[in-house]
Amino acid sequence: MKFEFATSNRIIFGNGTLSEIGRIAADFGQQALLVVGGGSVSTDQVLDFLKGKGVSAEIFRVEHEPDIPAIEAGIAAAQSAKCDLVIGFGGGSVIDSAKAIAAMLTNPGELMDYLEVVGSGKKISKMPAPVIAVPTTAGTGTEVTRNAVIMSPEHHVKVSMRSPKMIPTVALVDPELTYSMPPSVTASTGMDALTQVIEAYVTRKTNPMTDAIAREGIKRGGRSLLVAYENGQNKAAREDMAVTSLFGGLALANSGLGAVHGFAGPIGGMFNAPHGVICASLLPYVMKYNAHVLVASGDMADLEDRFREIAVLLTGDADAAIQDGVQWLIDLARALKIPKLREIGIKQSDFDRIIEKSKVSSSMQKNPISLEESVLIDILQEAY
Repeated sequence: MKFEFATSNRIIFGNGTLSEIGRIAADFGQQALLVVGGGSVSTDQVLDFLKGKGVSAEIFRVEHEPDIPAIEAGIAAAQSAKCDLVIGFGGGSVIDSAKAIAAMLTNPGELMDYLEVVGSGKKISKMPAPVIAVPTTAGTGTEVTRNAVIMSPEHHVKVSMRSPKMIPTVALVDPELTYSMPPSVTASTGMDALTQVIEAYVTRKTNPMTDAIAREGIKRGGRSLLVAYENGQNKAAREDMAVTSLFGGLALANSGLGAVHGFAGPIGGMFNAPHGVICASLLPYVMKYNAHVLVASGDMADLEDRFREIAVLLTGDADAAIQDGVQWLIDLARALKIPKLREIGIKQSDFDRIIEKSKVSSSMQKNPISLEESVLIDILQEAY
């Protein structure tokens, strides 16, 4: 057995831990680029905590999912303000932006030099500027992952800038920051988190550490997502979902993902829909067809057992079969009012293009079993 596990230098988790950000930031510098979202989450507390420890902050807003022009603007803002650290305070798009900006502050060349697929895919040679990642949603787990997902408007595709060096220096996870998420955001981000722990548990690169983390994440997400959706002030549910998101990031960074995310990247680049919504609409059917292909193969009993265990963890029923888990996910998506693919603007005539782009994605390559094109069409059809 051989595996590697990489993550942030420090992970600080718990209600009220945002108050520690000033002390933490002061260890890295005195001038921070504070990357935030469009304004739905107040930055007053963060700025006060930083100021109290002698750290100044230049605010840079990411109004939408990060694209190449936005990241380039962030790099310019950080250079102009002579920032020596970067703080990402927001959802996955904000933290991904912070990670990419920090990498480009210390590495030569242009952003396109380091982007996969549409760029040169060069390796990050120098350690990025220190990054403190503070998620205000419970979804992507990007506070502990090694890549930043960036939209290329020219190519209509989301691509990654990726390196172990890009894992944030400190992940500061305060579940209280997620209390203000509206139900629709709780649903979409939560389904992303749940998808990630499920996929990470059955990829081709699983290992004992990611297994333990993913199992715990599936259990917590399964029992708490609907509760958090129905009552955003439920402390235990919000903590569970923050753990599920964090554990999804820890697991995927070390074992990868599968066909749901193989589809979600290209679809997200082609259509204007939240990433978590895309994942939620696909997850039950990817699980269903993965299991069908496994059973038909007749020689992967251990992997079948993993899918049964997922069903048990989700439903809480020790006798649950794989199909029970699939139905549970379908029912959950309905309860969370997740739209079908057709409702986010996808047409059946788009399937061929989606599959063409999906087949070459890194996540599709890590799916537990190869899926024929006819199966990929079946998945899209059922999610439609």
